[in-house]
Amino acid sequence: MKEFFKKEMITALLIIAFSTFSACRKPEPATKKIPDPQPPTRETDQTEEKSMEEKTKERAKAFLDKYFERAALLEKEQAMAYWKAANSGKKEDFAVYEKAELKLKKLRSDPKSFSTIEDLLKKKGLLDELTKRSLEVAYISFKGNQLPDDILGKLVKESTEIGRTFSTFRSKIGKKEYSNNELLEMLQKAKTTKRRREIWTALKQVGDAVGSQIMALAKIRNEAAKKLGYSNYWEMKIRHQEHDPEQIMSLFDELEKLTRKPFEDMKAKMDKELARKFRTSPAKLMPWHYDNPFFQAPPPSSKIDPDIFYKDKSKEEIVAISKRFFADIDLPIEDILERSDLYERKGKDQHAFCIAIDREGDVRILVNIKPTAQWMGTQLHELGHALYYKYMDYNLPYNLRDVAHILTTEGVAMLFGALALHPDWLKTYTKADPKKVEKIASHILEQRRREQLIFTRWTLVMLHFEKALYENPSMSAEALNKLWWDMVEKYQKLNRPKGRNASDWAAKPHFTIAPVYYHNYMMGELYAAQLRAALSKNVENPDGAVKINFNKELGAYMKEKVFKPSRKMQWPDFVETSTGAPLSAKFFAAELK
Repeated sequence: MKEFFKKEMITALLIIAFSTFSACRKPEPATKKIPDPQPPTRETDQTEEKSMEEKTKERAKAFLDKYFERAALLEKEQAMAYWKAANSGKKEDFAVYEKAELKLKKLRSDPKSFSTIEDLLKKKGLLDELTKRSLEVAYISFKGNQLPDDILGKLVKESTEIGRTFSTFRSKIGKKEYSNNELLEMLQKAKTTKRRREIWTALKQVGDAVGSQIMALAKIRNEAAKKLGYSNYWEMKIRHQEHDPEQIMSLFDELEKLTRKPFEDMKAKMDKELARKFRTSPAKLMPWHYDNPFFQAPPPSSKIDPDIFYKDKSKEEIVAISKRFFADIDLPIEDILERSDLYERKGKDQHAFCIAIDREGDVRILVNIKPTAQWMGTQLHELGHALYYKYMDYNLPYNLRDVAHILTTEGVAMLFGALALHPDWLKTYTKADPKKVEKIASHILEQRRREQLIFTRWTLVMLHFEKALYENPSMSAEALNKLWWDMVEKYQKLNRPKGRNASDWAAKPHFTIAPVYYHNYMMGELYAAQLRAALSKNVENPDGAVKINFNKELGAYMKEKVFKPSRKMQWPDFVETSTGAPLSAKFFAAELK
């Protein structure tokens, strides 16, 4: 902001002396007039403004260029280290990843750089939109790391150690060890209540192995958040995701009300089916009677087994199906798959993820493909994430070469993942008998509805439990275990195992590897529903439904409206731009009717 000096008034007294005594005497010369200082002209003012604007722009460019150059090297080093560790499960590889992660955190913990970002954002009115947005994104990255080295080190060390436990842990039944995938398959096939309980309990064993560590980590995370001016880690993470805490809770309260009765009605019907299957009453059903250990997905319908479309295929054929589909909508994935790791083996991470190695297009997925509906959907899901990265705008500033928000990339992934059990998609890509598909199409769609309702209620458990964990991290392990089952009973309507006091909640790896994240999965479902509604208006849609198969218009819409904007704008603006409306639960609720 410029300053102007006050004008000092100078009065020149002109004295003209005339001699009245001598006509021949020359008069005294007049004193030379000093001109009044004039205010700066508009032209001068504009020159000063331009100079300040240019200085600010040059300073911002210099800072961002230097930061981006260093960040690019460290981010790639960290991503490659994680990729190697997730594929090997070796302790030494996780140690390398830990060091790479710490170096990246230290880059973003530099107080001088953070001060520069803060100062430049105070002058953001002088900057162009992309530079301003780059600084806003940088601010979020730096703010969470303005911590002493000892706390940063603790955070990385503890979370890495817990992550390694999850990657390598094998549960035991008797003296025999089993992978997570093996136990899940066993649970689905087990006929007796006793056997199911045994397998379900084994799936929870990792919780007791890491529960106390996660509680200790929660305290460290809270300590860090308070040093940065937040009430707790939950609030910090929410705000760093560009969310407003009150708006998030309001959205999920609305969602809870919209889904409560549909969920209760659906579960009552489903419980009758399960009770007949296990020769008991609905009131006596326990968590192990549901095929998913967290009841985050429905058990197979008694009228349809989702795996019937895939169990006669090889794992390589599952990959081939994905290739054909994405090529048909002009979103080819061969380059992604060439860099990816697709099949199960000893030591490898048992779960699934997508990773962008750099911001130049090296994106890949890790999956453990089997010929099941779950893994078909998981592969499509992770490829949805990967395509988002593949087709974003790499001409943007370095840190804007990213998804608009984690909820939007989850929405894209869910849009594609859901196709694994879409009747029309099944007929085209699994070569299923059209008559058989039509015969059970209504049951397929009902299963999808169950999936959506069950996932919604499971997400409510995660949201409220994790918020409570960080609001009161000093509660005892027993109190925390009880709180978990309180939430499960309230939102999922599951019976609590009598007398059980175990860290069942801690068996969910997201508390460590993706803390305060699960709400974004659900918001992703809301965005996916809203995106489907937008596609039905803007893309070829016979009979009012979005045409998916062989629709290159769909691929073009996704590239232009969803992928290309990258992180140029905050997510509420992006959602409205890409779908035509602000994010709402109404589109999702409408799909459940």
